[in-house]
Amino acid sequence: MNPLRTVGARLSLALLGVVALVLGLVYLVVVPSLKTRLVDARLNDLARARKALVAEYRQRPNDPDFYSNAAASTNARVLLMSVVSQSPLVVTPTRYSLPGRSAAAFTDDPVAIRSAGTSRLEQGTVSHGDDEFAEVAIPVGNGNILLLSAPLHDALADVNAVQRRMLLAGGLALIVALVVGYGAARLFARRIRRLERAADRIAGGRFDEKVADRSADELGELARAFERMRSRLAGLDHARREFVANASHELRTPLFSLGGFLELLEDEELDERTRREFLETMAGQVRRLTKLADDLLDLSKLDAGRLHVETQPVDLESLAGAAVDEFAGVARALEHPLEYGRNGGAEARGDPQRVLQIVRILLENALVHTPPGTPVEVDVRQADGWAEISVADFGPGISADDRAELFERFYRGESTKASGSGLGLAIAKELAELMGGRIELETKPGRTVFSLVLPAVELARESELVTA
Repeated sequence: MNPLRTVGARLSLALLGVVALVLGLVYLVVVPSLKTRLVDARLNDLARARKALVAEYRQRPNDPDFYSNAAASTNARVLLMSVVSQSPLVVTPTRYSLPGRSAAAFTDDPVAIRSAGTSRLEQGTVSHGDDEFAEVAIPVGNGNILLLSAPLHDALADVNAVQRRMLLAGGLALIVALVVGYGAARLFARRIRRLERAADRIAGGRFDEKVADRSADELGELARAFERMRSRLAGLDHARREFVANASHELRTPLFSLGGFLELLEDEELDERTRREFLETMAGQVRRLTKLADDLLDLSKLDAGRLHVETQPVDLESLAGAAVDEFAGVARALEHPLEYGRNGGAEARGDPQRVLQIVRILLENALVHTPPGTPVEVDVRQADGWAEISVADFGPGISADDRAELFERFYRGESTKASGSGLGLAIAKELAELMGGRIELETKPGRTVFSLVLPAVELARESELVTA
């Protein structure tokens, strides 16, 4: 991989760019502002000094020492400029204090020309040769202009020094930002690589190693989401393995039994009664295989979204009665008292065949997963716009560990008399939700109640009217 395309390199370059942008903005704001303030301060000093100088000049216009004294007091060059031409306007120095410098450089000084043209104080900066000056020009009468010109060399030298130091400090800051940013980005990228390796492990079906990151930032949240996914997938993988083992056993047992009975039926000495018993047993094994195949087919249709349910008014009382009659023989064989409590009619919206399928699942669980002699009750009721069929048993109850995963596919409880494929309750839950209902569970030692809750016909009609 190109090192410049890594997350660490991109983050460090991004930090470097941000720091460079900030330093550039500071440089562009501070340096010109500092220069402007220094120049303005010098111009203000000259403007404040001009009143005293003008007054002194008017008192002693011909004093030869005036210009040298004024230059010493203002720390500026002082010149008397005279207008020698009005069109075009031309000014030239006539008296001055310019030690070591020719006065001719100030001929046609732009600030003095502006003051001569406006007859009022003018100020600004001008360049004479390679030097820059802050100048103030004041008319003093008779076509004369008093010009104060202060060199800006020292002030600009300070600005240049600040500029150089800012550039040096900016360069050092960029280097520090690059080093610190690259180090921090490497740590950040290392965490991302750990998550990448964890994702590869999970994708490869290895769920034994936890995904750990205790940080409170977004990567920490992502790591915790990965850990929840890993735990979930590990549970599903464990359930899948158990299901394969259980399904293999569920298939092998009836198939082995059928093979044995077929061999026995080939014996011509079997009497008719024994032959009929063998055939009934074989029919039971075929039903067992058929039920497993039907469960798997229902799950595949649910996953594909191709399982269609009819929503129509359903008489829950008659369906519950039919299910109780159907399981009466099984209940007697397993020594379970089976009772049906009729608490009045209940009409819901749902698919009659799927409702009956769910009730069969709930009844089978109550009869198979409780000890012999445990009473089982079926009730139907309607209240608050909902209708329900409940199946209650008075067995040992369901543990908290089993409750957490009871409606998961392939799950077979450890705390109960586990048998079957572990698909029944998962199918019942998904079918109930397809019909707009739910499966509710209430359990405690000595009593467990599974309830299929569906919208009552009145509630369904109200929803249809609101939609219309």
